[in-house]
Amino acid sequence: MPRPVPLRRLLLALLLACTVLAGTTACGSDDKGSGASSSASPSGTSSAQAQKWAKTRFVANAGLAAGATYQWIVKPYRAGKFKKGADGRTFALVKAGLAGGFAYNRLKAATENAKGDPLLSKAVAPLTAGIESLKGLGSKLRKGEAGAGDIGVFEDVISGIKDAGKSAGAEVKDKVPSTSQLGG
Repeated sequence: MPRPVPLRRLLLALLLACTVLAGTTACGSDDKGSGASSSASPSGTSSAQAQKWAKTRFVANAGLAAGATYQWIVKPYRAGKFKKGADGRTFALVKAGLAGGFAYNRLKAATENAKGDPLLSKAVAPLTAGIESLKGLGSKLRKGEAGAGDIGVFEDVISGIKDAGKSAGAEVKDKVPSTSQLGG
């Protein structure tokens, strides 16, 4: 038999719902007599600022890809976690597959970020084919079909991205993403 909900909880829920509703309708007010000028528009960023943010986003995305690759693909592979009969093999393979997909996604984002900086875009442009070659490796890792050559491809692409960033003045350092970031 379900327990009745206390009146205090119902009132609190109703109060919160009304507060949220009032807050959202107040934000969308189209009142012309409010005294506030509605002609103000956001100002754009200068090209120097846009280039700085492009480098920053590139470093963040490439660092996450490098950290995920090293932590959940290269390190377990070297430790023998992907071999048949190894303890925790299935879990290591699933994590490696997720990390492979995550790294591919972040590397694609990093190449898009690099387009905002002329020097960085020239340095990263030759690596796009290598990044595209990683497309199916996530599922290959998840199924346990990846070998030393596949792991080497990941390492080569990551080191190429790091070198390209360094040559353009945007040094990439490994940043290990959380397990929850890998899944979604």
